[in-house]
Amino acid sequence: MTVVNYEKEGPIAIMTINRPEALNALSAEVSAELREAYIDFRDNPELWVAILTGAGDRAFSAGADIKGFRPGPREVPAGATGEVVRPDKIWKPFIAAIHGYCLGGGLELAMTCDIRIAADNAQFGQPEINIGFLPGGGGTQRLPRFIPRAVAAEILLTGNRIDAQEALRVGLVSRVVPRDQLMPTAVEIANTICTRAPLGVRACKEAMIRGYELTLDEGLALEREKVAECRATEDFAEGARAFVEKRPPNYKAK
Repeated sequence: MTVVNYEKEGPIAIMTINRPEALNALSAEVSAELREAYIDFRDNPELWVAILTGAGDRAFSAGADIKGFRPGPREVPAGATGEVVRPDKIWKPFIAAIHGYCLGGGLELAMTCDIRIAADNAQFGQPEINIGFLPGGGGTQRLPRFIPRAVAAEILLTGNRIDAQEALRVGLVSRVVPRDQLMPTAVEIANTICTRAPLGVRACKEAMIRGYELTLDEGLALEREKVAECRATEDFAEGARAFVEKRPPNYKAK
């Protein structure tokens, strides 16, 4: 049985972690199947936006599968071999639709997405410290970048959870909706993005992501580079014509 359901609805890809009996814990199999889905989404010109969620009613993902953890030697793990493939390395946008537990590696996974929407029953946390460990999938680096450092420090150092409303207050998610409106809201946002020029959307995401690691002047230079690239596209010409002609644009990702 597949542990990641990968569906395509027009230009929208929906990736669902399918281990509800294990609170959608992130096993090696889940990681491998997510990687396959990411690559297909990245390379398929007909797909423009992805939604990432978890099966069942209890969890987006409760994190790494603890059953697979074993004490190990005191050494720095070797870097993963091969190409790094994850949502924040793909310039097409990802939306995380989060319900229930979003903990540990589950929160780290959600933080690689561009837009995070939470159901009103969502709970967020990095509980690794409770078992003598620390986040190893980017939690110590992304969380203090996404929310106030003091709030991130309390979450990381205590292992305590926050609820959906607190996640909204500190900026970890952009919306909180009733549980039954989570996927409809994610699809609505995805459909809205799909009405925008896809090359412009991707250039905008690339500028945002790469800009994290640049000085302001370097980031502004990158932005100018992306503007020049978009100005040369057929989609920009179509968008300008449609604006003048007062009609919806017909973008083709060209």
